[in-house]
Amino acid sequence: MQRIIACILSLLPLPLWAESWPLETHATPFDYDSPALSLDYTPLDQAAKPWIICVSYPHLKDAYWLSVNYGMVEEAERLGVGFRLVEAGGYPNLDRQIEQIRDCVAQGADALIVGTVSFDGLTPTILELSQTVPVIAAVNDIADSGIAAKAGVSWYEMGATAGRFIAARHPPGSAPVQLAWFPGPKGAGWVSFVEAGFRDAIADSAAMIALTKYGDTGREIQVSLVEETLDSGIHIDYLVGSAPTAEVAVSILRARGLQDQISIVSDYMSHAVFRGIRRGRILAAPTDFPITQGRLAIEMAVRAIEGTLTIRHAGPRIRLVVSDTVDSTDLVGTLAPASFIPVFEVE
Repeated sequence: MQRIIACILSLLPLPLWAESWPLETHATPFDYDSPALSLDYTPLDQAAKPWIICVSYPHLKDAYWLSVNYGMVEEAERLGVGFRLVEAGGYPNLDRQIEQIRDCVAQGADALIVGTVSFDGLTPTILELSQTVPVIAAVNDIADSGIAAKAGVSWYEMGATAGRFIAARHPPGSAPVQLAWFPGPKGAGWVSFVEAGFRDAIADSAAMIALTKYGDTGREIQVSLVEETLDSGIHIDYLVGSAPTAEVAVSILRARGLQDQISIVSDYMSHAVFRGIRRGRILAAPTDFPITQGRLAIEMAVRAIEGTLTIRHAGPRIRLVVSDTVDSTDLVGTLAPASFIPVFEVE
């Protein structure tokens, strides 16, 4: 019973009555290489007016962005503001995201929150729109030009956290192991960073990347990539990559009778990854607390509108989740309730 209660608590968002949020910022805003600093962030009590915020996501294909959405809904309702949500349908859809955010702002908005499909592909549009509304980056990193604030974590550190877990299991001098690495779609605002962090973290270990498979984080594409990998004839000890990669890998390995021969590590958290860790099918995944990031993006947007924005760059402290810690109540702010469905408009 205690395990069940702890699991439920770990899926809950930050309490609406929380007086402050434990976050992390950087000595130089937008510079993840600058020293990280602990931050006891005090959110606004309420917005001055019922502002309207445009929100853009790269997709809603996995439960990660659903959790971001949940956090935004909770915070918008707490502060008394509204938002309109659009989603681009996937990382290849840069033109669609540009069109969507232009249309959304044109309908009347006081701020724009962007979870981008591309690190710099939106820059000309952001620069133009930032002349009329403040623009807040959420989750995925983006070029700094035109951005008022960023609610996010270092995706280099997300990759490094997953990599360090594997490196600790296979230190220098131990028997070598081979990894299949699924970093995500090329050009997305997080992939190059997560890949650099992961590769750096395993560089001096006995783990080596035998092959790399890039692709959108939709489940169908990840199924194809994992199947191709297993059919390649290359010996693989680990499948490592995005949450959808880890999710589909569980069932594919089970169907092929390989679940005890190949291990799975995810570089971010989702509901299915959470369950996989609890059931011993996935070894580990870092969490960057997507609910909290969604809440923070809304709060920052309201501050930017009202001229009270002082912290321009912040996010939760990344935490590695393994079987021994998966039921910890310290994971509050990680995942939306299983019953939650996407909310596209808050009035």
